[in-house]
Amino acid sequence: FINYKSQIMEINVFQTKIYEIRGVKVMLDFDLAALYEVETRVLKQSVRRNDFRFPNDFMFQLNSIEWQELITNCDNLPKSIKFSPQSPFAFTEQGVAMLSTVLKSKKAIETNIAIMRAFVEIRKTIALESTLSQQILALKNNLEERLSEHDVQLMEIYTVMEQFLDEKQERKNWENRKRLGYK
Repeated sequence: FINYKSQIMEINVFQTKIYEIRGVKVMLDFDLAALYEVETRVLKQSVRRNDFRFPNDFMFQLNSIEWQELITNCDNLPKSIKFSPQSPFAFTEQGVAMLSTVLKSKKAIETNIAIMRAFVEIRKTIALESTLSQQILALKNNLEERLSEHDVQLMEIYTVMEQFLDEKQERKNWENRKRLGYK
């Protein structure tokens, strides 16, 4: 139980280091370097030496506009990183998985496993949100349909009640009128 709880906490830590850039969930090189317990320059050097393993859908470098936007929007970035002259590499889930082939330490493998679990949890959460939103929409439509049927039934009841009241008023008027003729 304790191990499971620590894994959940570890996944939460990794999830805070996952950003959405260019519509893709990514992790940045300095966060990955810290998790793998290597220097950022070492991680970048290993990636550059094996650039054939990192196509554009696995890794890309942020342009200056994206980097400035990230610095502006994220308060949790380390100060030393914010003033770095180079923009960071952004690794997609596949790129993070590929890092384990480039960084071959035991720590890299353990970290990769934990990161993959974090990505899986994010996908599960997104799928759950999508399912819940579809269910809520279906309930809303069902409720609207039922309400409109209910409204029609209520209108029919009101119409019958009005007719009944009108007939009762006519009978009352008929009984209360002055009788003509011989008394």
